[in-house]
Formats: sequence, structure tokens, C-alpha cells
Amino acid sequence: MDLTEQMIAQLQKDLSGAKTYQDLMGKDGAIKKLLKNSLEQMLEAEMTEHLGYEKHSFDGANSGNNRNGISNKYLKTDQGEIDISIPRDRKGKFEPIVVGKYQKTIGDLENKVISMYAKGMTTRDIESHIEDIYGLELSATSISNITNTIIPMVKEWQSRPLDAVYPIVFLDAVHFKVKEDSRIVTKAAYTCLGIDLQGHKDMFGIWIGQAESSKFWMGVLTELRNRGVKDILITCVDGLKGFTEAIESVFPNTAVQKCVIHQIRNSFKYIASKDQKTFMKDLRPVYTSPTEESALLELDNLDQKWGTKYPIVINSWRDNWSYLSTYFQYPQEIRTMIYTTNAVEALHRQFRKVTKSKTLFTNDDALSKMLYLAFMDISKKWIMPVRNWAFVISHFSIMFNDRIKDFI
Repeated sequence: MDLTEQMIAQLQKDLSGAKTYQDLMGKDGAIKKLLKNSLEQMLEAEMTEHLGYEKHSFDGANSGNNRNGISNKYLKTDQGEIDISIPRDRKGKFEPIVVGKYQKTIGDLENKVISMYAKGMTTRDIESHIEDIYGLELSATSISNITNTIIPMVKEWQSRPLDAVYPIVFLDAVHFKVKEDSRIVTKAAYTCLGIDLQGHKDMFGIWIGQAESSKFWMGVLTELRNRGVKDILITCVDGLKGFTEAIESVFPNTAVQKCVIHQIRNSFKYIASKDQKTFMKDLRPVYTSPTEESALLELDNLDQKWGTKYPIVINSWRDNWSYLSTYFQYPQEIRTMIYTTNAVEALHRQFRKVTKSKTLFTNDDALSKMLYLAFMDISKKWIMPVRNWAFVISHFSIMFNDRIKDFI
């Protein structure tokens, strides 16, 4: 609503007598008076539109409804608390928009609360901060109600249409403690991080489920297909049993790259500590070889030296080789991107940083809300394409021409 000449004149009058910061921003300061007067004029304008005639107009006679006094309401704002008068109609049907029926805060205060929550502050910390800075007593329930306004946004975001083709998608899960049926359980937050044809990162959604399983991942991938994803060129995943089969059942043409770093970590579980340094030196030529052929020769050398002592480790590399070796088909710029799930793990580290003060989430919605807000804050920095993308997409356009030519 624009400032009226009456409002401007009142503001000039209030400002003319202001000599200190308190005169401007204090309990009865000019800014708070302006806010109060502006809101009350907006509410009166809404009532006029609701009834169909101006205040004190004879058009209201026998109209079937008319003004019926006012009710007072205290609003919390980032300028402190203000008391406003809200007009009422006799039939009680007036539903103001500028200040909702059950609204208790207005202005940028909600955004400030949500921003603090997104950065990992606890409700107690937010409560204390708001009181220290703005002199407002905002209860934990009020803070929770403000942040709960995010939940419909989360659901809308997670059901939005997606692109038809994504060159690279990273799939991984991160775990949190959640209260469920009076018990504390560990739940997995399933994360899909994609790189689109322009080289920009995007997270497709956050799915909360029990311990990570390939069956749940199949449901997630099916949802992605239902939201418009027709093809993924390469997926990067960890070594979860059945994961590759789940991907291939939904996206049969997708190449799967298992995380080499995960494979190395799993190998070390079976290597004696005294042998780990030497084994790592002998293993390195396997995954850093320039070609798959030379990598297999290095794996044979590793087998000859360590196969008798650690057969379970060597067999694991051989059994998973078809998915561990996918990156050998690509130049170094693409190998560096796909040989590990580091991209999504970096996102998970950011989630951990934000949630470190929250040892327990009250329910799935509370966890989804926090991770969504954290993601929205993190993704503000995702404004540039990933490194070397011009080279990467040029290579893909040749290698996968028939699959992406209609989309670039």
C-alpha cells in the first residue's frame, strides 16, 4: 500500500520531535507509529472492500452487514511489539489479508527466524537471540509454528517437474536420529544430487526412510521418472548391495560408477594395520591407471602379492570391477568428477555442520524441514557451472549424441 499524504504528514510530525534512536525505534517511536497507522489503514481499506461501502457512508444502511467496532491485537515485528486495532463486521465474516486471523508476527521477523533455523540455531538459541536483539519474547512453540510454514514449500519443491536428461547424478544417504513412536531410531535421508545439461548442480529432493536399502532407492528413482526424468547418463553410488540392480531396473541405459573411495575404505576393514601402508601403495596403480587394460594388469600384480593373504579383498575388487571401472572410459576431467561420490558427500558434510546442535529430530517433517532449509542456504552458492563443464558436455555430446541431442 502506498503512503498517503496523511501518513507522510504524520511521519514528518513524529520525526520532527525525534532526538534520539529511542524516539525513532523505541516503544512509542515514529517508525512503530508509522507501521501501526499503515496497518490500520490497510485493514480499514480491506473492510471497505469487504462491505462494499466507505466508513460512515449511508450506503451501509440496511446493507445486511456493517462495521461492528474493533478488536485489539498484539503483533510481534522486527521493530518490537505493536498494538493494532482490527475492524470487525457484525456477521463476523471479515477475513483480513494484511494481518491474518491467527497471525502473530509480521514483517521480516519470520524470515529472520527461518534464516537462523536454516543455519542450525536451536529454538532456544533463536528465542534468546530474538529477545536480546528485538526485545521480544518468542516462545519455542511460536518459532516452531513459523518454521512449520516451510513444510508445504518442501512438498511443493519435492514434487516439482525435473529435466528430461541429466548427465550425472550422485545418489547417497546420510543418517540422523529421529523420534518415532516414543523410540529413538536412526533414519536415512536419501539425497539425489544432479548436474544438468548446463553444468549446474541441483538436488532433486529429500526422502526420509529407514536404514538405507536398494528397495527404497528403487522407489526414489521411480519417483524421479514420474517427475519427468527420462534418462541419466551416469550415476555415481556407494557399494550398497542391490543398488546397481535398482538403478538398471528404472533407467536401463544408465552407466553406473561405484565409488572407488568407498571400495578402498571397505578393503581396509580386512587389512591388518601393519600391512595397510604397503597395501595402499600397491593398490594405488590399480585405480590411477590411464586405461582399464593397464588397471587390470595392476590388479593381477596386486593379486599375486596379496591374494593369498587377503583373498576377500582381491575378490571384492574383481566382483565389482564392471562398476568400479566405468570411469576408465572417459578423459581425466570426467573421471575426476565421477570416480567418487565426493560431490554429494560434501553436501552431507554441510548438512552435518548445520544439524550438529540437533542430536534428535522430533519427527520426519522436522528433519525434512531442516535439511530443505540447509539446502536452500547452501545452493545460493551454486551459481556457476561445475569445473571444466564446457569440455565435459562437448565430450558427452559426441559420446551420447543420440540421447542428448534433442535437449542441448
